[in-house]
Amino acid sequence: MKPFFLFMILAVSSISFGQVDDRISTIEFVEVLNNNKQEALYYFQKNWKVLRDKAIVKNYIHSYQLLETPASDEAPFQIMLITTYKNITQYNQREDHFQELIKESGGLKLLNGKKPGEFRKSLFSKDMVKHWN
Repeated sequence: MKPFFLFMILAVSSISFGQVDDRISTIEFVEVLNNNKQEALYYFQKNWKVLRDKAIVKNYIHSYQLLETPASDEAPFQIMLITTYKNITQYNQREDHFQELIKESGGLKLLNGKKPGEFRKSLFSKDMVKHWN
């Protein structure tokens, strides 16, 4: 009778408190520099997003999000870049996979000839972000 009770307690607690699934995300927080919002959005849509679209087709990533948010004194970023991997295997292969896709891409697409350092600054990023059900 006691093992059954223990099993029931564990089963109920896992339902109540949720479980971590296999997905892992990376999140980057980006500040737009010198009012170059058009250049930054163009860069992320024509480079970052295109690479992730290809990565989904090749089953290198699970999903991605390109998000825009108002900056504040406490959080001076305007763009959040989220890439989600199905599991630790995809996550561990991310550098090799993206290097492959970058080589195939034909180079950076830029608006007004501005280099990335002129219009965006990565403030910080978070790796190994786990997902809860």
